[in-house]
Amino acid sequence: MDLGNKIAFLRERKGLSQSQLADKLHISQGSLGMYETNKRKPNVEMLNTIADFFDVSVDYLLDRESKTVKTADIEDDSVIFTYEGRQIPKEDLEFMRRLMRGTRNDLK
Repeated sequence: MDLGNKIAFLRERKGLSQSQLADKLHISQGSLGMYETNKRKPNVEMLNTIADFFDVSVDYLLDRESKTVKTADIEDDSVIFTYEGRQIPKEDLEFMRRLMRGTRNDLK
């Protein structure tokens, strides 16, 4: 969701009109409307004000929250030991390791 849509979503979730939110942020309704339609970007100070008002982070507003990518040790049997709650046969585990390593010679 882009910045403008997030601001509109948060505003609507609080049950506020554009005019009401603009008053609370000490900006014009026109400015808020331009933020919500992505025709204008708020400056850093206004981003902080908006984030504080809605009790969210600026990173949330800008879609910069960290998205942790989990990695696994493919040699650790406990990591790839089951699928859908069922134990994976040992020969299938070894084949999966070779696939994950990505070496063609390992697949023969």
